[in-house]
Amino acid sequence: MLAYIVLLLAVLSRILPHAFHAVGWNFTAIGGGLLFFGSRMGADRTAGSQPDAAHGFNRRSAAKLASALAVLMATDYYLTVFAYGYPFHASAYLVTWLWYAAVCLLGMGILHRPSVLRVVAGVLASATSFFLLSNFMVWAGGALYPRTIAGLGACYAAAIPFYRNDLVSTAITAGALFGLPVLAARIAESLDSLHNNQAV
Repeated sequence: MLAYIVLLLAVLSRILPHAFHAVGWNFTAIGGGLLFFGSRMGADRTAGSQPDAAHGFNRRSAAKLASALAVLMATDYYLTVFAYGYPFHASAYLVTWLWYAAVCLLGMGILHRPSVLRVVAGVLASATSFFLLSNFMVWAGGALYPRTIAGLGACYAAAIPFYRNDLVSTAITAGALFGLPVLAARIAESLDSLHNNQAV
C-alpha cells in the first residue's frame, strides 16, 4: 500500500506544478518514487518480514509493474494533451515508458535490501540514464539540434540544469523514502533502550 501512495505522490509532483502555474526545471519525485516502488515489487511485506529478492520477478511483481506503468502512461497522456496542449503520440513515449520499467526493476534488484551505497547508486543510475536517453531522443527525433556530434553535445549541454535538478530531487526523494524509516527505527530502539535502563 505504501508503494502506491509513494507512486501517487510522485505523479502529483509532476501534475501540481502545472495546475498552479509553477513549473520547475524537472524537479519531481518520479525517480526516487520509482526506485522505492521497485524495491517493494519483489516480496510480500508482512509484519516482521524481511524483503527477499530470491523469489525474483513473478506474476505479482509483473502486476505491480503493469499498474505503475498504467498510472504513469495516463499521467503522460494528461500532461501532453491538457497541460502542454500537444497531440499525443504513444511512439514518442516508448523510451520513457521503458525507462519507467527499468527504474522499477533497478529498485527491485538493488534496493530490496537498501544501504547508503545502493541508494546512491540507484539515484545516480536513474537520473543519469534519463538524462542520456531523453536528450538523445530530443537530438535524434527533433529539429532543435543538428544531427552531428556537435549538435548532440549542444543538446546535452543545454539539458544540464534539468539533469542537476532531477538528480537533486531524486536524491532527496530516495533519501527520505529509504532513510527516514531507518532513522525512525533507530530512534525507537534508543528510546526503548533508555526506557529499559530507567526501569532497571
